[in-house]
Parts: sequence; C-alpha cells; structure tokens
Amino acid sequence: MTLNLIADALVASLLVATIVTCYILAKRIERLKADEAGMRQTVGALITATDNAERAIAGLKNTLNDCDRTLDERLRTAERYAADLAAQVEAGQAVMDRIGQIVSAASLVAKTETAAPAVPQPAPVSRLESAAQSAAAIRARAARRLEAQMEGKAA
Repeated sequence: MTLNLIADALVASLLVATIVTCYILAKRIERLKADEAGMRQTVGALITATDNAERAIAGLKNTLNDCDRTLDERLRTAERYAADLAAQVEAGQAVMDRIGQIVSAASLVAKTETAAPAVPQPAPVSRLESAAQSAAAIRARAARRLEAQMEGKAA
C-alpha cells in the first residue's frame, strides 16, 4: 500500500507539473496569437503605405514630365523671340545707317549751297531739309543711346 501511495503521489505531482506547464504554454500561445494579430496589422499598414508611396511617385513623375514639356516650350518660345529681336535690331541698325547716309548727303548739299554764290532765294524750308534735320536729330539720339549701351557693357 505504501508503494501504491508513493506511486499515486508521484503520478499526482507529475500531473500537477503537467497542468502548470500546460497553463504556461497556453499563456505563451495567447501572446503569440496577439503578436500575430499585431504583426498582421503592421504588415497591412505597410502594404497600404507602400501603395500610397507608389501612387505618389507616379504622380511626381507625371508632374515632372509636365514641367519638362512646359519648360521646353518656353525655351523654344524664348529662342524665337531672341531671334526676332536680333533681326529687328539688325533692321533698326540698317535704318540708322540709311538715315546717316541721308543726313551726310543733306549736309553735303547744304555745304555746297552755302559755298555757292549767294543768290537771294526765298527761305521756305523744303521737305528734304526738314527730313534731313529730323534724321540728324534721330541719328544723334541713337548715337548717344549706343554710346550709353557700350559704356554699360564695358562697366
């Protein structure tokens, strides 16, 4: 009987140890399941954030392409305006040269008329003289502007 009692006590103590171990393992399993649920939420949030980032990157690429096209168009327009402006400056220079030639010719005509013997003539101002005086004034102003521009570039 003592042997049976010792065997029963040993079996009872092993059963208690098994129950305690099962209880501890059950608690660990619950924590792992809670951690798994948290991990699933974290992975879901990560996937959502990744999708949002990919959409944002695609939007930025589209915006960059639009900006590139717009900038390219504006550069082409600016180049056309620069070419037009250069052509207009050349045309203006040609006009100024012609006006200078007219003024030079008019001054030569005026010098030859003053050098010729004075014949009394009426003093009406002819169109040619008026145009020559206007051209001389325009040429003088243009020369002053050109000198000012040259001084500005030299400084």
